[in-house]
Amino acid sequence: MTGDPSSGVPLRIRGAALRRGQRELWAGLDLDVEPGEFIAVLGPSGSGKTTLLRALLGLEEVSAGTVEVAGSRVRGRGNRRIGYVPQQRPLPPETSLRGRDLVGLGVSGHRFGFPVPRRADRARVDALVAEVGATSFADRPVGELSGGEQQRLRIGQALADDPVVLLCDEPLTSLDLANQRAIVSLIDSHRRARGTAVLFVTHDINPVLDVVDRILYIAGGSFMLGSPDEVLDSDVLTRLYGAPVEVLRAGGRLVVVGAPDAEAAHHHHSEAAE
Repeated sequence: MTGDPSSGVPLRIRGAALRRGQRELWAGLDLDVEPGEFIAVLGPSGSGKTTLLRALLGLEEVSAGTVEVAGSRVRGRGNRRIGYVPQQRPLPPETSLRGRDLVGLGVSGHRFGFPVPRRADRARVDALVAEVGATSFADRPVGELSGGEQQRLRIGQALADDPVVLLCDEPLTSLDLANQRAIVSLIDSHRRARGTAVLFVTHDINPVLDVVDRILYIAGGSFMLGSPDEVLDSDVLTRLYGAPVEVLRAGGRLVVVGAPDAEAAHHHHSEAAE
């Protein structure tokens, strides 16, 4: 099933709440993500950003409300209508798995037993490898590849089933500026071409600022949803945090100053902006 607009709303959340023990991370979340829409999820560490993605993946249950993907309730893990791109963590240098084999796990890894390559699978892997710009290094061991190259392959794996929703959990971590731009451009191009809805968790808004449609900002048990101009505002974030926060704009970049936990979370900071 693809993210074609005729399939309806790819992701619908109604009255959702999440708790960790006795602590409520947030509550009352209503969100419709339209086909091809790019939503950035921001907030300090511990605010519930990654927990939200885990709930969408069926790895955790919301404590209230409902979550639907392509019109069906999320029940349990393993929904193949959802693609998932994790943080960029370098694979061990001794990892001998080839790049195309990593992508191939997304194509055939769901089958029981040892995956036996089929002609259709090989063609699909070749197409995914080409889509993410990995053809030149797809036959090399992934342990020899750079962080940016490995992340391209992870995106190819996440797109194997042409998901209606793509969840990205800080996929730019540890990447240099050039690779950050390349990964964002890759995801942006795919969602525009295929109508895939994107939820993109990040601690720095700047690399995705030019492609974001809306921002979901979670902090202090509350949230704000709106356009970048509506959310990334000093008054709005001050109310959200319950503490003085200032949003500075310089040279087309944003820096949030004074947000609690901003230093630990590198909140919308980048080395270039400091």
